[in-house]
Amino acid sequence: MKQPSLLVLSLLLASGTGVHAADLLDTLHTAQANDPVFAAARAAHQAGLEKLPQGRSLLLPSVSLSASSTFNDVSTVYRSPTFLPGGNSRYNSHGYNVNLVQPLFRMQNWNAYTEAELQVAQAEAQLKIAEQDLILRVAQAYFDVLIAQDSVQLAEAQKTAITEQLEAAKRNFEVGSATITDTHEAQARYDLTSAQQIVAQNNLEMKRRALQQLLNVMPGELNALGKQFNLESPQPSDMEKWVADAELGNPQLAVAQAGYEIAQKEVARNRAGHYPTVDLVANYGKNYASGSSFGVGSDSTNNNVGVQFSMPLFQGGATQSKLREAEANKDRAKEELENARRTVATQTRQAYLGVVSGIAQVKALQQALVSSESVLEASKLGQEVGVRTNLDVLNAQQQVYATRRDLYQAEYNYLVAQLRLKSAVGNLTEDDLHKVNQALY
Repeated sequence: MKQPSLLVLSLLLASGTGVHAADLLDTLHTAQANDPVFAAARAAHQAGLEKLPQGRSLLLPSVSLSASSTFNDVSTVYRSPTFLPGGNSRYNSHGYNVNLVQPLFRMQNWNAYTEAELQVAQAEAQLKIAEQDLILRVAQAYFDVLIAQDSVQLAEAQKTAITEQLEAAKRNFEVGSATITDTHEAQARYDLTSAQQIVAQNNLEMKRRALQQLLNVMPGELNALGKQFNLESPQPSDMEKWVADAELGNPQLAVAQAGYEIAQKEVARNRAGHYPTVDLVANYGKNYASGSSFGVGSDSTNNNVGVQFSMPLFQGGATQSKLREAEANKDRAKEELENARRTVATQTRQAYLGVVSGIAQVKALQQALVSSESVLEASKLGQEVGVRTNLDVLNAQQQVYATRRDLYQAEYNYLVAQLRLKSAVGNLTEDDLHKVNQALY
């Protein structure tokens, strides 16, 4: 699907008077450009990618340049007779040096480089978490607005129906075919529905503001569920197969796994603090002096190439302490990995059961709605023939609207549960949201 421009989307969302209402994909694309949480995650990802060149730099040569210019004022007095002249000498000396160091054997640097590769993998997994989290947050906020709109509409419809019952009760009381109790019951139910309507309107405003936080613009009209809404069972229909897939693809588990491997590398890197280092060292320098203690200037050039060996012997116990610290952190990372594995398994099972139970709940509520509407029609007919009271009709009306509201909520919960199941195994993408989007109109 071609992405509409951010300006057009903003205008459509803000006004709600555009050519079409915003759908899930429109909302997601706007959130991708405006959500500060996702923007921070992208910046963190860019920062994480820089770990690799930083680690690689430890294996590459380093070159430095130094230069100096010095004014010298030297006074010389010899203590014994000599043919060398004494006195004062004033002259300038200057020069520069270029130094190159190429590590040949530095185990710490190599471990740091392999650790940087793991840090990049961790950054990639964290970005994937942020991408999936944004999809879930957008879908949840979008459906929260829809159910809030449905609640307002249902409250208004229920208020209209109760108003009709109230007017009928008043008319029947005036002609003597009903008691004042019927009027009071209808009036009480009308007042209660009015209060519920106010609560529903306030809740709708809060949900719209929550969606605005993601989009940085007040949402306008949103597409709602249409007739293309279908219930689909998870495929495969084996919960443990989903758990197994989650252990392979869940990005949260990937982050924890990378964290454990990084901790292992940290142990190796700190243990390498006991190892010797070998470097190739090269130096080129030029120095110039306009004078000296003997009154004669000089120009000199220095070139040298060599191999430098260094062996740490004792550093006050710091190396051993850092190694113990790294080993403790490795144990902590291992336990965090195990906790992440258990958490992911639990979340996957919950998401799977959420889809399965959501299907059953939607079907049950669909049937309950049919039954409630039948009860309402029967209550109205019974009231006309005198076998049902006004209160029976009011209760039946309330049951219909409550069941319809529960049905809408169950449908939205089912759709979000589907997305959460995909997220649990690490496969949630825009394509999944596009599939949900097709059920909107």
